[in-house]
Amino acid sequence: MPKMKTHSSAKKRFKLTGTGKVKRFQANTSHRMRNKSKKIKLRLRDSTLVHPADEARVKRLLCVG
Repeated sequence: MPKMKTHSSAKKRFKLTGTGKVKRFQANTSHRMRNKSKKIKLRLRDSTLVHPADEARVKRLLCVG
Protein backbone atom coordinates (compact mmCIF):
# COMPACT_ATOMS: atom_id res chain seq x y z
CA MET A 1 0.00 0.00 0.00
CA PRO A 2 1.42 3.46 -0.88
CA LYS A 3 2.27 6.12 1.65
CA MET A 4 -0.41 8.57 2.78
CA LYS A 5 0.11 12.08 1.44
CA THR A 6 -0.25 15.05 3.75
CA HIS A 7 -2.91 17.55 2.68
CA SER A 8 -0.90 20.54 1.41
CA SER A 9 -3.22 23.29 2.61
CA ALA A 10 -3.62 21.66 6.03
CA LYS A 11 0.12 21.54 6.69
CA LYS A 12 0.30 25.30 6.04
CA ARG A 13 -2.59 26.10 8.40
CA PHE A 14 -2.15 23.74 11.37
CA LYS A 15 0.63 22.73 13.74
CA LEU A 16 0.74 20.05 16.42
CA THR A 17 1.51 20.95 20.03
CA GLY A 18 3.78 18.86 22.22
CA THR A 19 0.79 17.10 23.78
CA GLY A 20 -0.71 16.21 20.38
CA LYS A 21 -3.40 18.89 20.17
CA VAL A 22 -3.84 20.88 16.96
CA LYS A 23 -3.06 24.61 16.92
CA ARG A 24 -4.55 27.07 14.43
CA PHE A 25 -4.56 30.79 13.73
CA GLN A 26 -7.59 33.01 14.21
CA ALA A 27 -9.87 34.02 11.34
CA ASN A 28 -10.89 37.62 10.46
CA THR A 29 -7.36 39.06 10.43
CA SER A 30 -6.71 39.63 6.73
CA HIS A 31 -8.70 42.72 5.71
CA ARG A 32 -11.16 45.40 6.90
CA MET A 33 -9.09 45.86 10.03
CA ARG A 34 -10.01 49.55 10.38
CA ASN A 35 -13.52 48.53 11.48
CA LYS A 36 -12.22 46.39 14.33
CA SER A 37 -11.26 47.79 17.71
CA LYS A 38 -7.70 47.61 18.96
CA LYS A 39 -8.81 45.15 21.65
CA ILE A 40 -10.26 42.76 19.05
CA LYS A 41 -7.17 42.98 16.85
CA LEU A 42 -4.93 42.28 19.83
CA ARG A 43 -6.89 39.14 20.72
CA LEU A 44 -6.91 37.89 17.11
CA ARG A 45 -3.08 37.83 17.03
CA ASP A 46 -2.80 34.79 19.28
CA SER A 47 -3.23 31.27 17.98
CA THR A 48 -5.79 28.94 19.49
CA LEU A 49 -6.59 25.22 19.54
CA VAL A 50 -8.83 23.42 17.08
CA HIS A 51 -12.15 22.40 18.62
CA PRO A 52 -12.14 18.77 19.84
CA ALA A 53 -15.03 17.93 17.48
CA ASP A 54 -12.87 18.88 14.47
CA GLU A 55 -9.54 17.63 15.78
CA ALA A 56 -9.81 14.09 14.35
CA ARG A 57 -10.61 15.43 10.87
CA VAL A 58 -7.60 17.78 10.90
CA LYS A 59 -5.28 15.06 12.17
CA ARG A 60 -6.43 12.82 9.32
CA LEU A 61 -5.49 15.56 6.84
CA LEU A 62 -2.06 15.85 8.50
CA CYS A 63 -1.62 12.04 8.47
CA VAL A 64 -1.12 11.93 12.23
CA GLY A 65 -2.45 8.99 14.21
